[in-house]
Amino acid sequence: MQSHLHTSNDPYCFVEFYEHRDAAAALAAMNGRKILGKEVKVNWATTPSSQKKDTSNHFHVFVGDLSPEITTEDIKSAFAPFGKISDARVVKDMATGKSKGYGFVSFYNKLDAENAIVHMGGQWLGGRQIRTNWATRKPPAPKSTQENNTKQLRFEDVVNQSSPKNCTVYCGGIASGLTDQLMRQTFSPFGQIMEIRVFPEKGYSFVRFSTHESAAHAIVSVNGTTIEGHVVKCYWGKESPDMTKNFQQVIRFFIALFKFPSYISHKKLWKLFSILHIT
Repeated sequence: MQSHLHTSNDPYCFVEFYEHRDAAAALAAMNGRKILGKEVKVNWATTPSSQKKDTSNHFHVFVGDLSPEITTEDIKSAFAPFGKISDARVVKDMATGKSKGYGFVSFYNKLDAENAIVHMGGQWLGGRQIRTNWATRKPPAPKSTQENNTKQLRFEDVVNQSSPKNCTVYCGGIASGLTDQLMRQTFSPFGQIMEIRVFPEKGYSFVRFSTHESAAHAIVSVNGTTIEGHVVKCYWGKESPDMTKNFQQVIRFFIALFKFPSYISHKKLWKLFSILHIT
């Protein structure tokens, strides 16, 4: 724990904790308490932008599938052997202080970041195998519109905006360079991808994940970032109401093509193909 005292007509100080939970406990215990006969106000501190370390020109690695107990120091220690790290953090929910299951590590050197991505992907950290990829970064907003563009999407809001069965993300605004490979590289850090449909002439694509939560994380993290020089928009895609009907047509096609025995019903084939992720 470190403390910094500021003296002026409106005296205040900053107290820095190593762990978020300790800071949260101190805030709850001390806010409104009287010290030397005066009631003190305690709140979360904000760091002035002028004091923040500028890592915009550094090389940023996304680290996904983190166990809940993994801390910033844990990922920093795990990635330290690959080179000098300029920044590292586990992303936490501001309301609860709990990890969101992913983080970022920034390197001064591009080759160090590339080696970290190659060698750390699939490695065990805590109780899970982690995923690594290049991180996408939000571009700085123009000064005239800075205040209008600072609102960050919250996972809790996004995950409840659509049906729990909806696992499809819409990604639009890529006027050139849109490919299946580009979308897979961009969205693979957030979970298992079941299907990607790209429409290069229209500048958008649909990415279907294996889970609703993975899709929500992708929307929160990728929306507003720059891909191929274009600022993209991400939100929930629409689940096709004809999905069942279309799949039954596919089943009939396979029955005709492969001559499945007549005793294998559509229901059994549906179950079989669902397991194979063809749906």
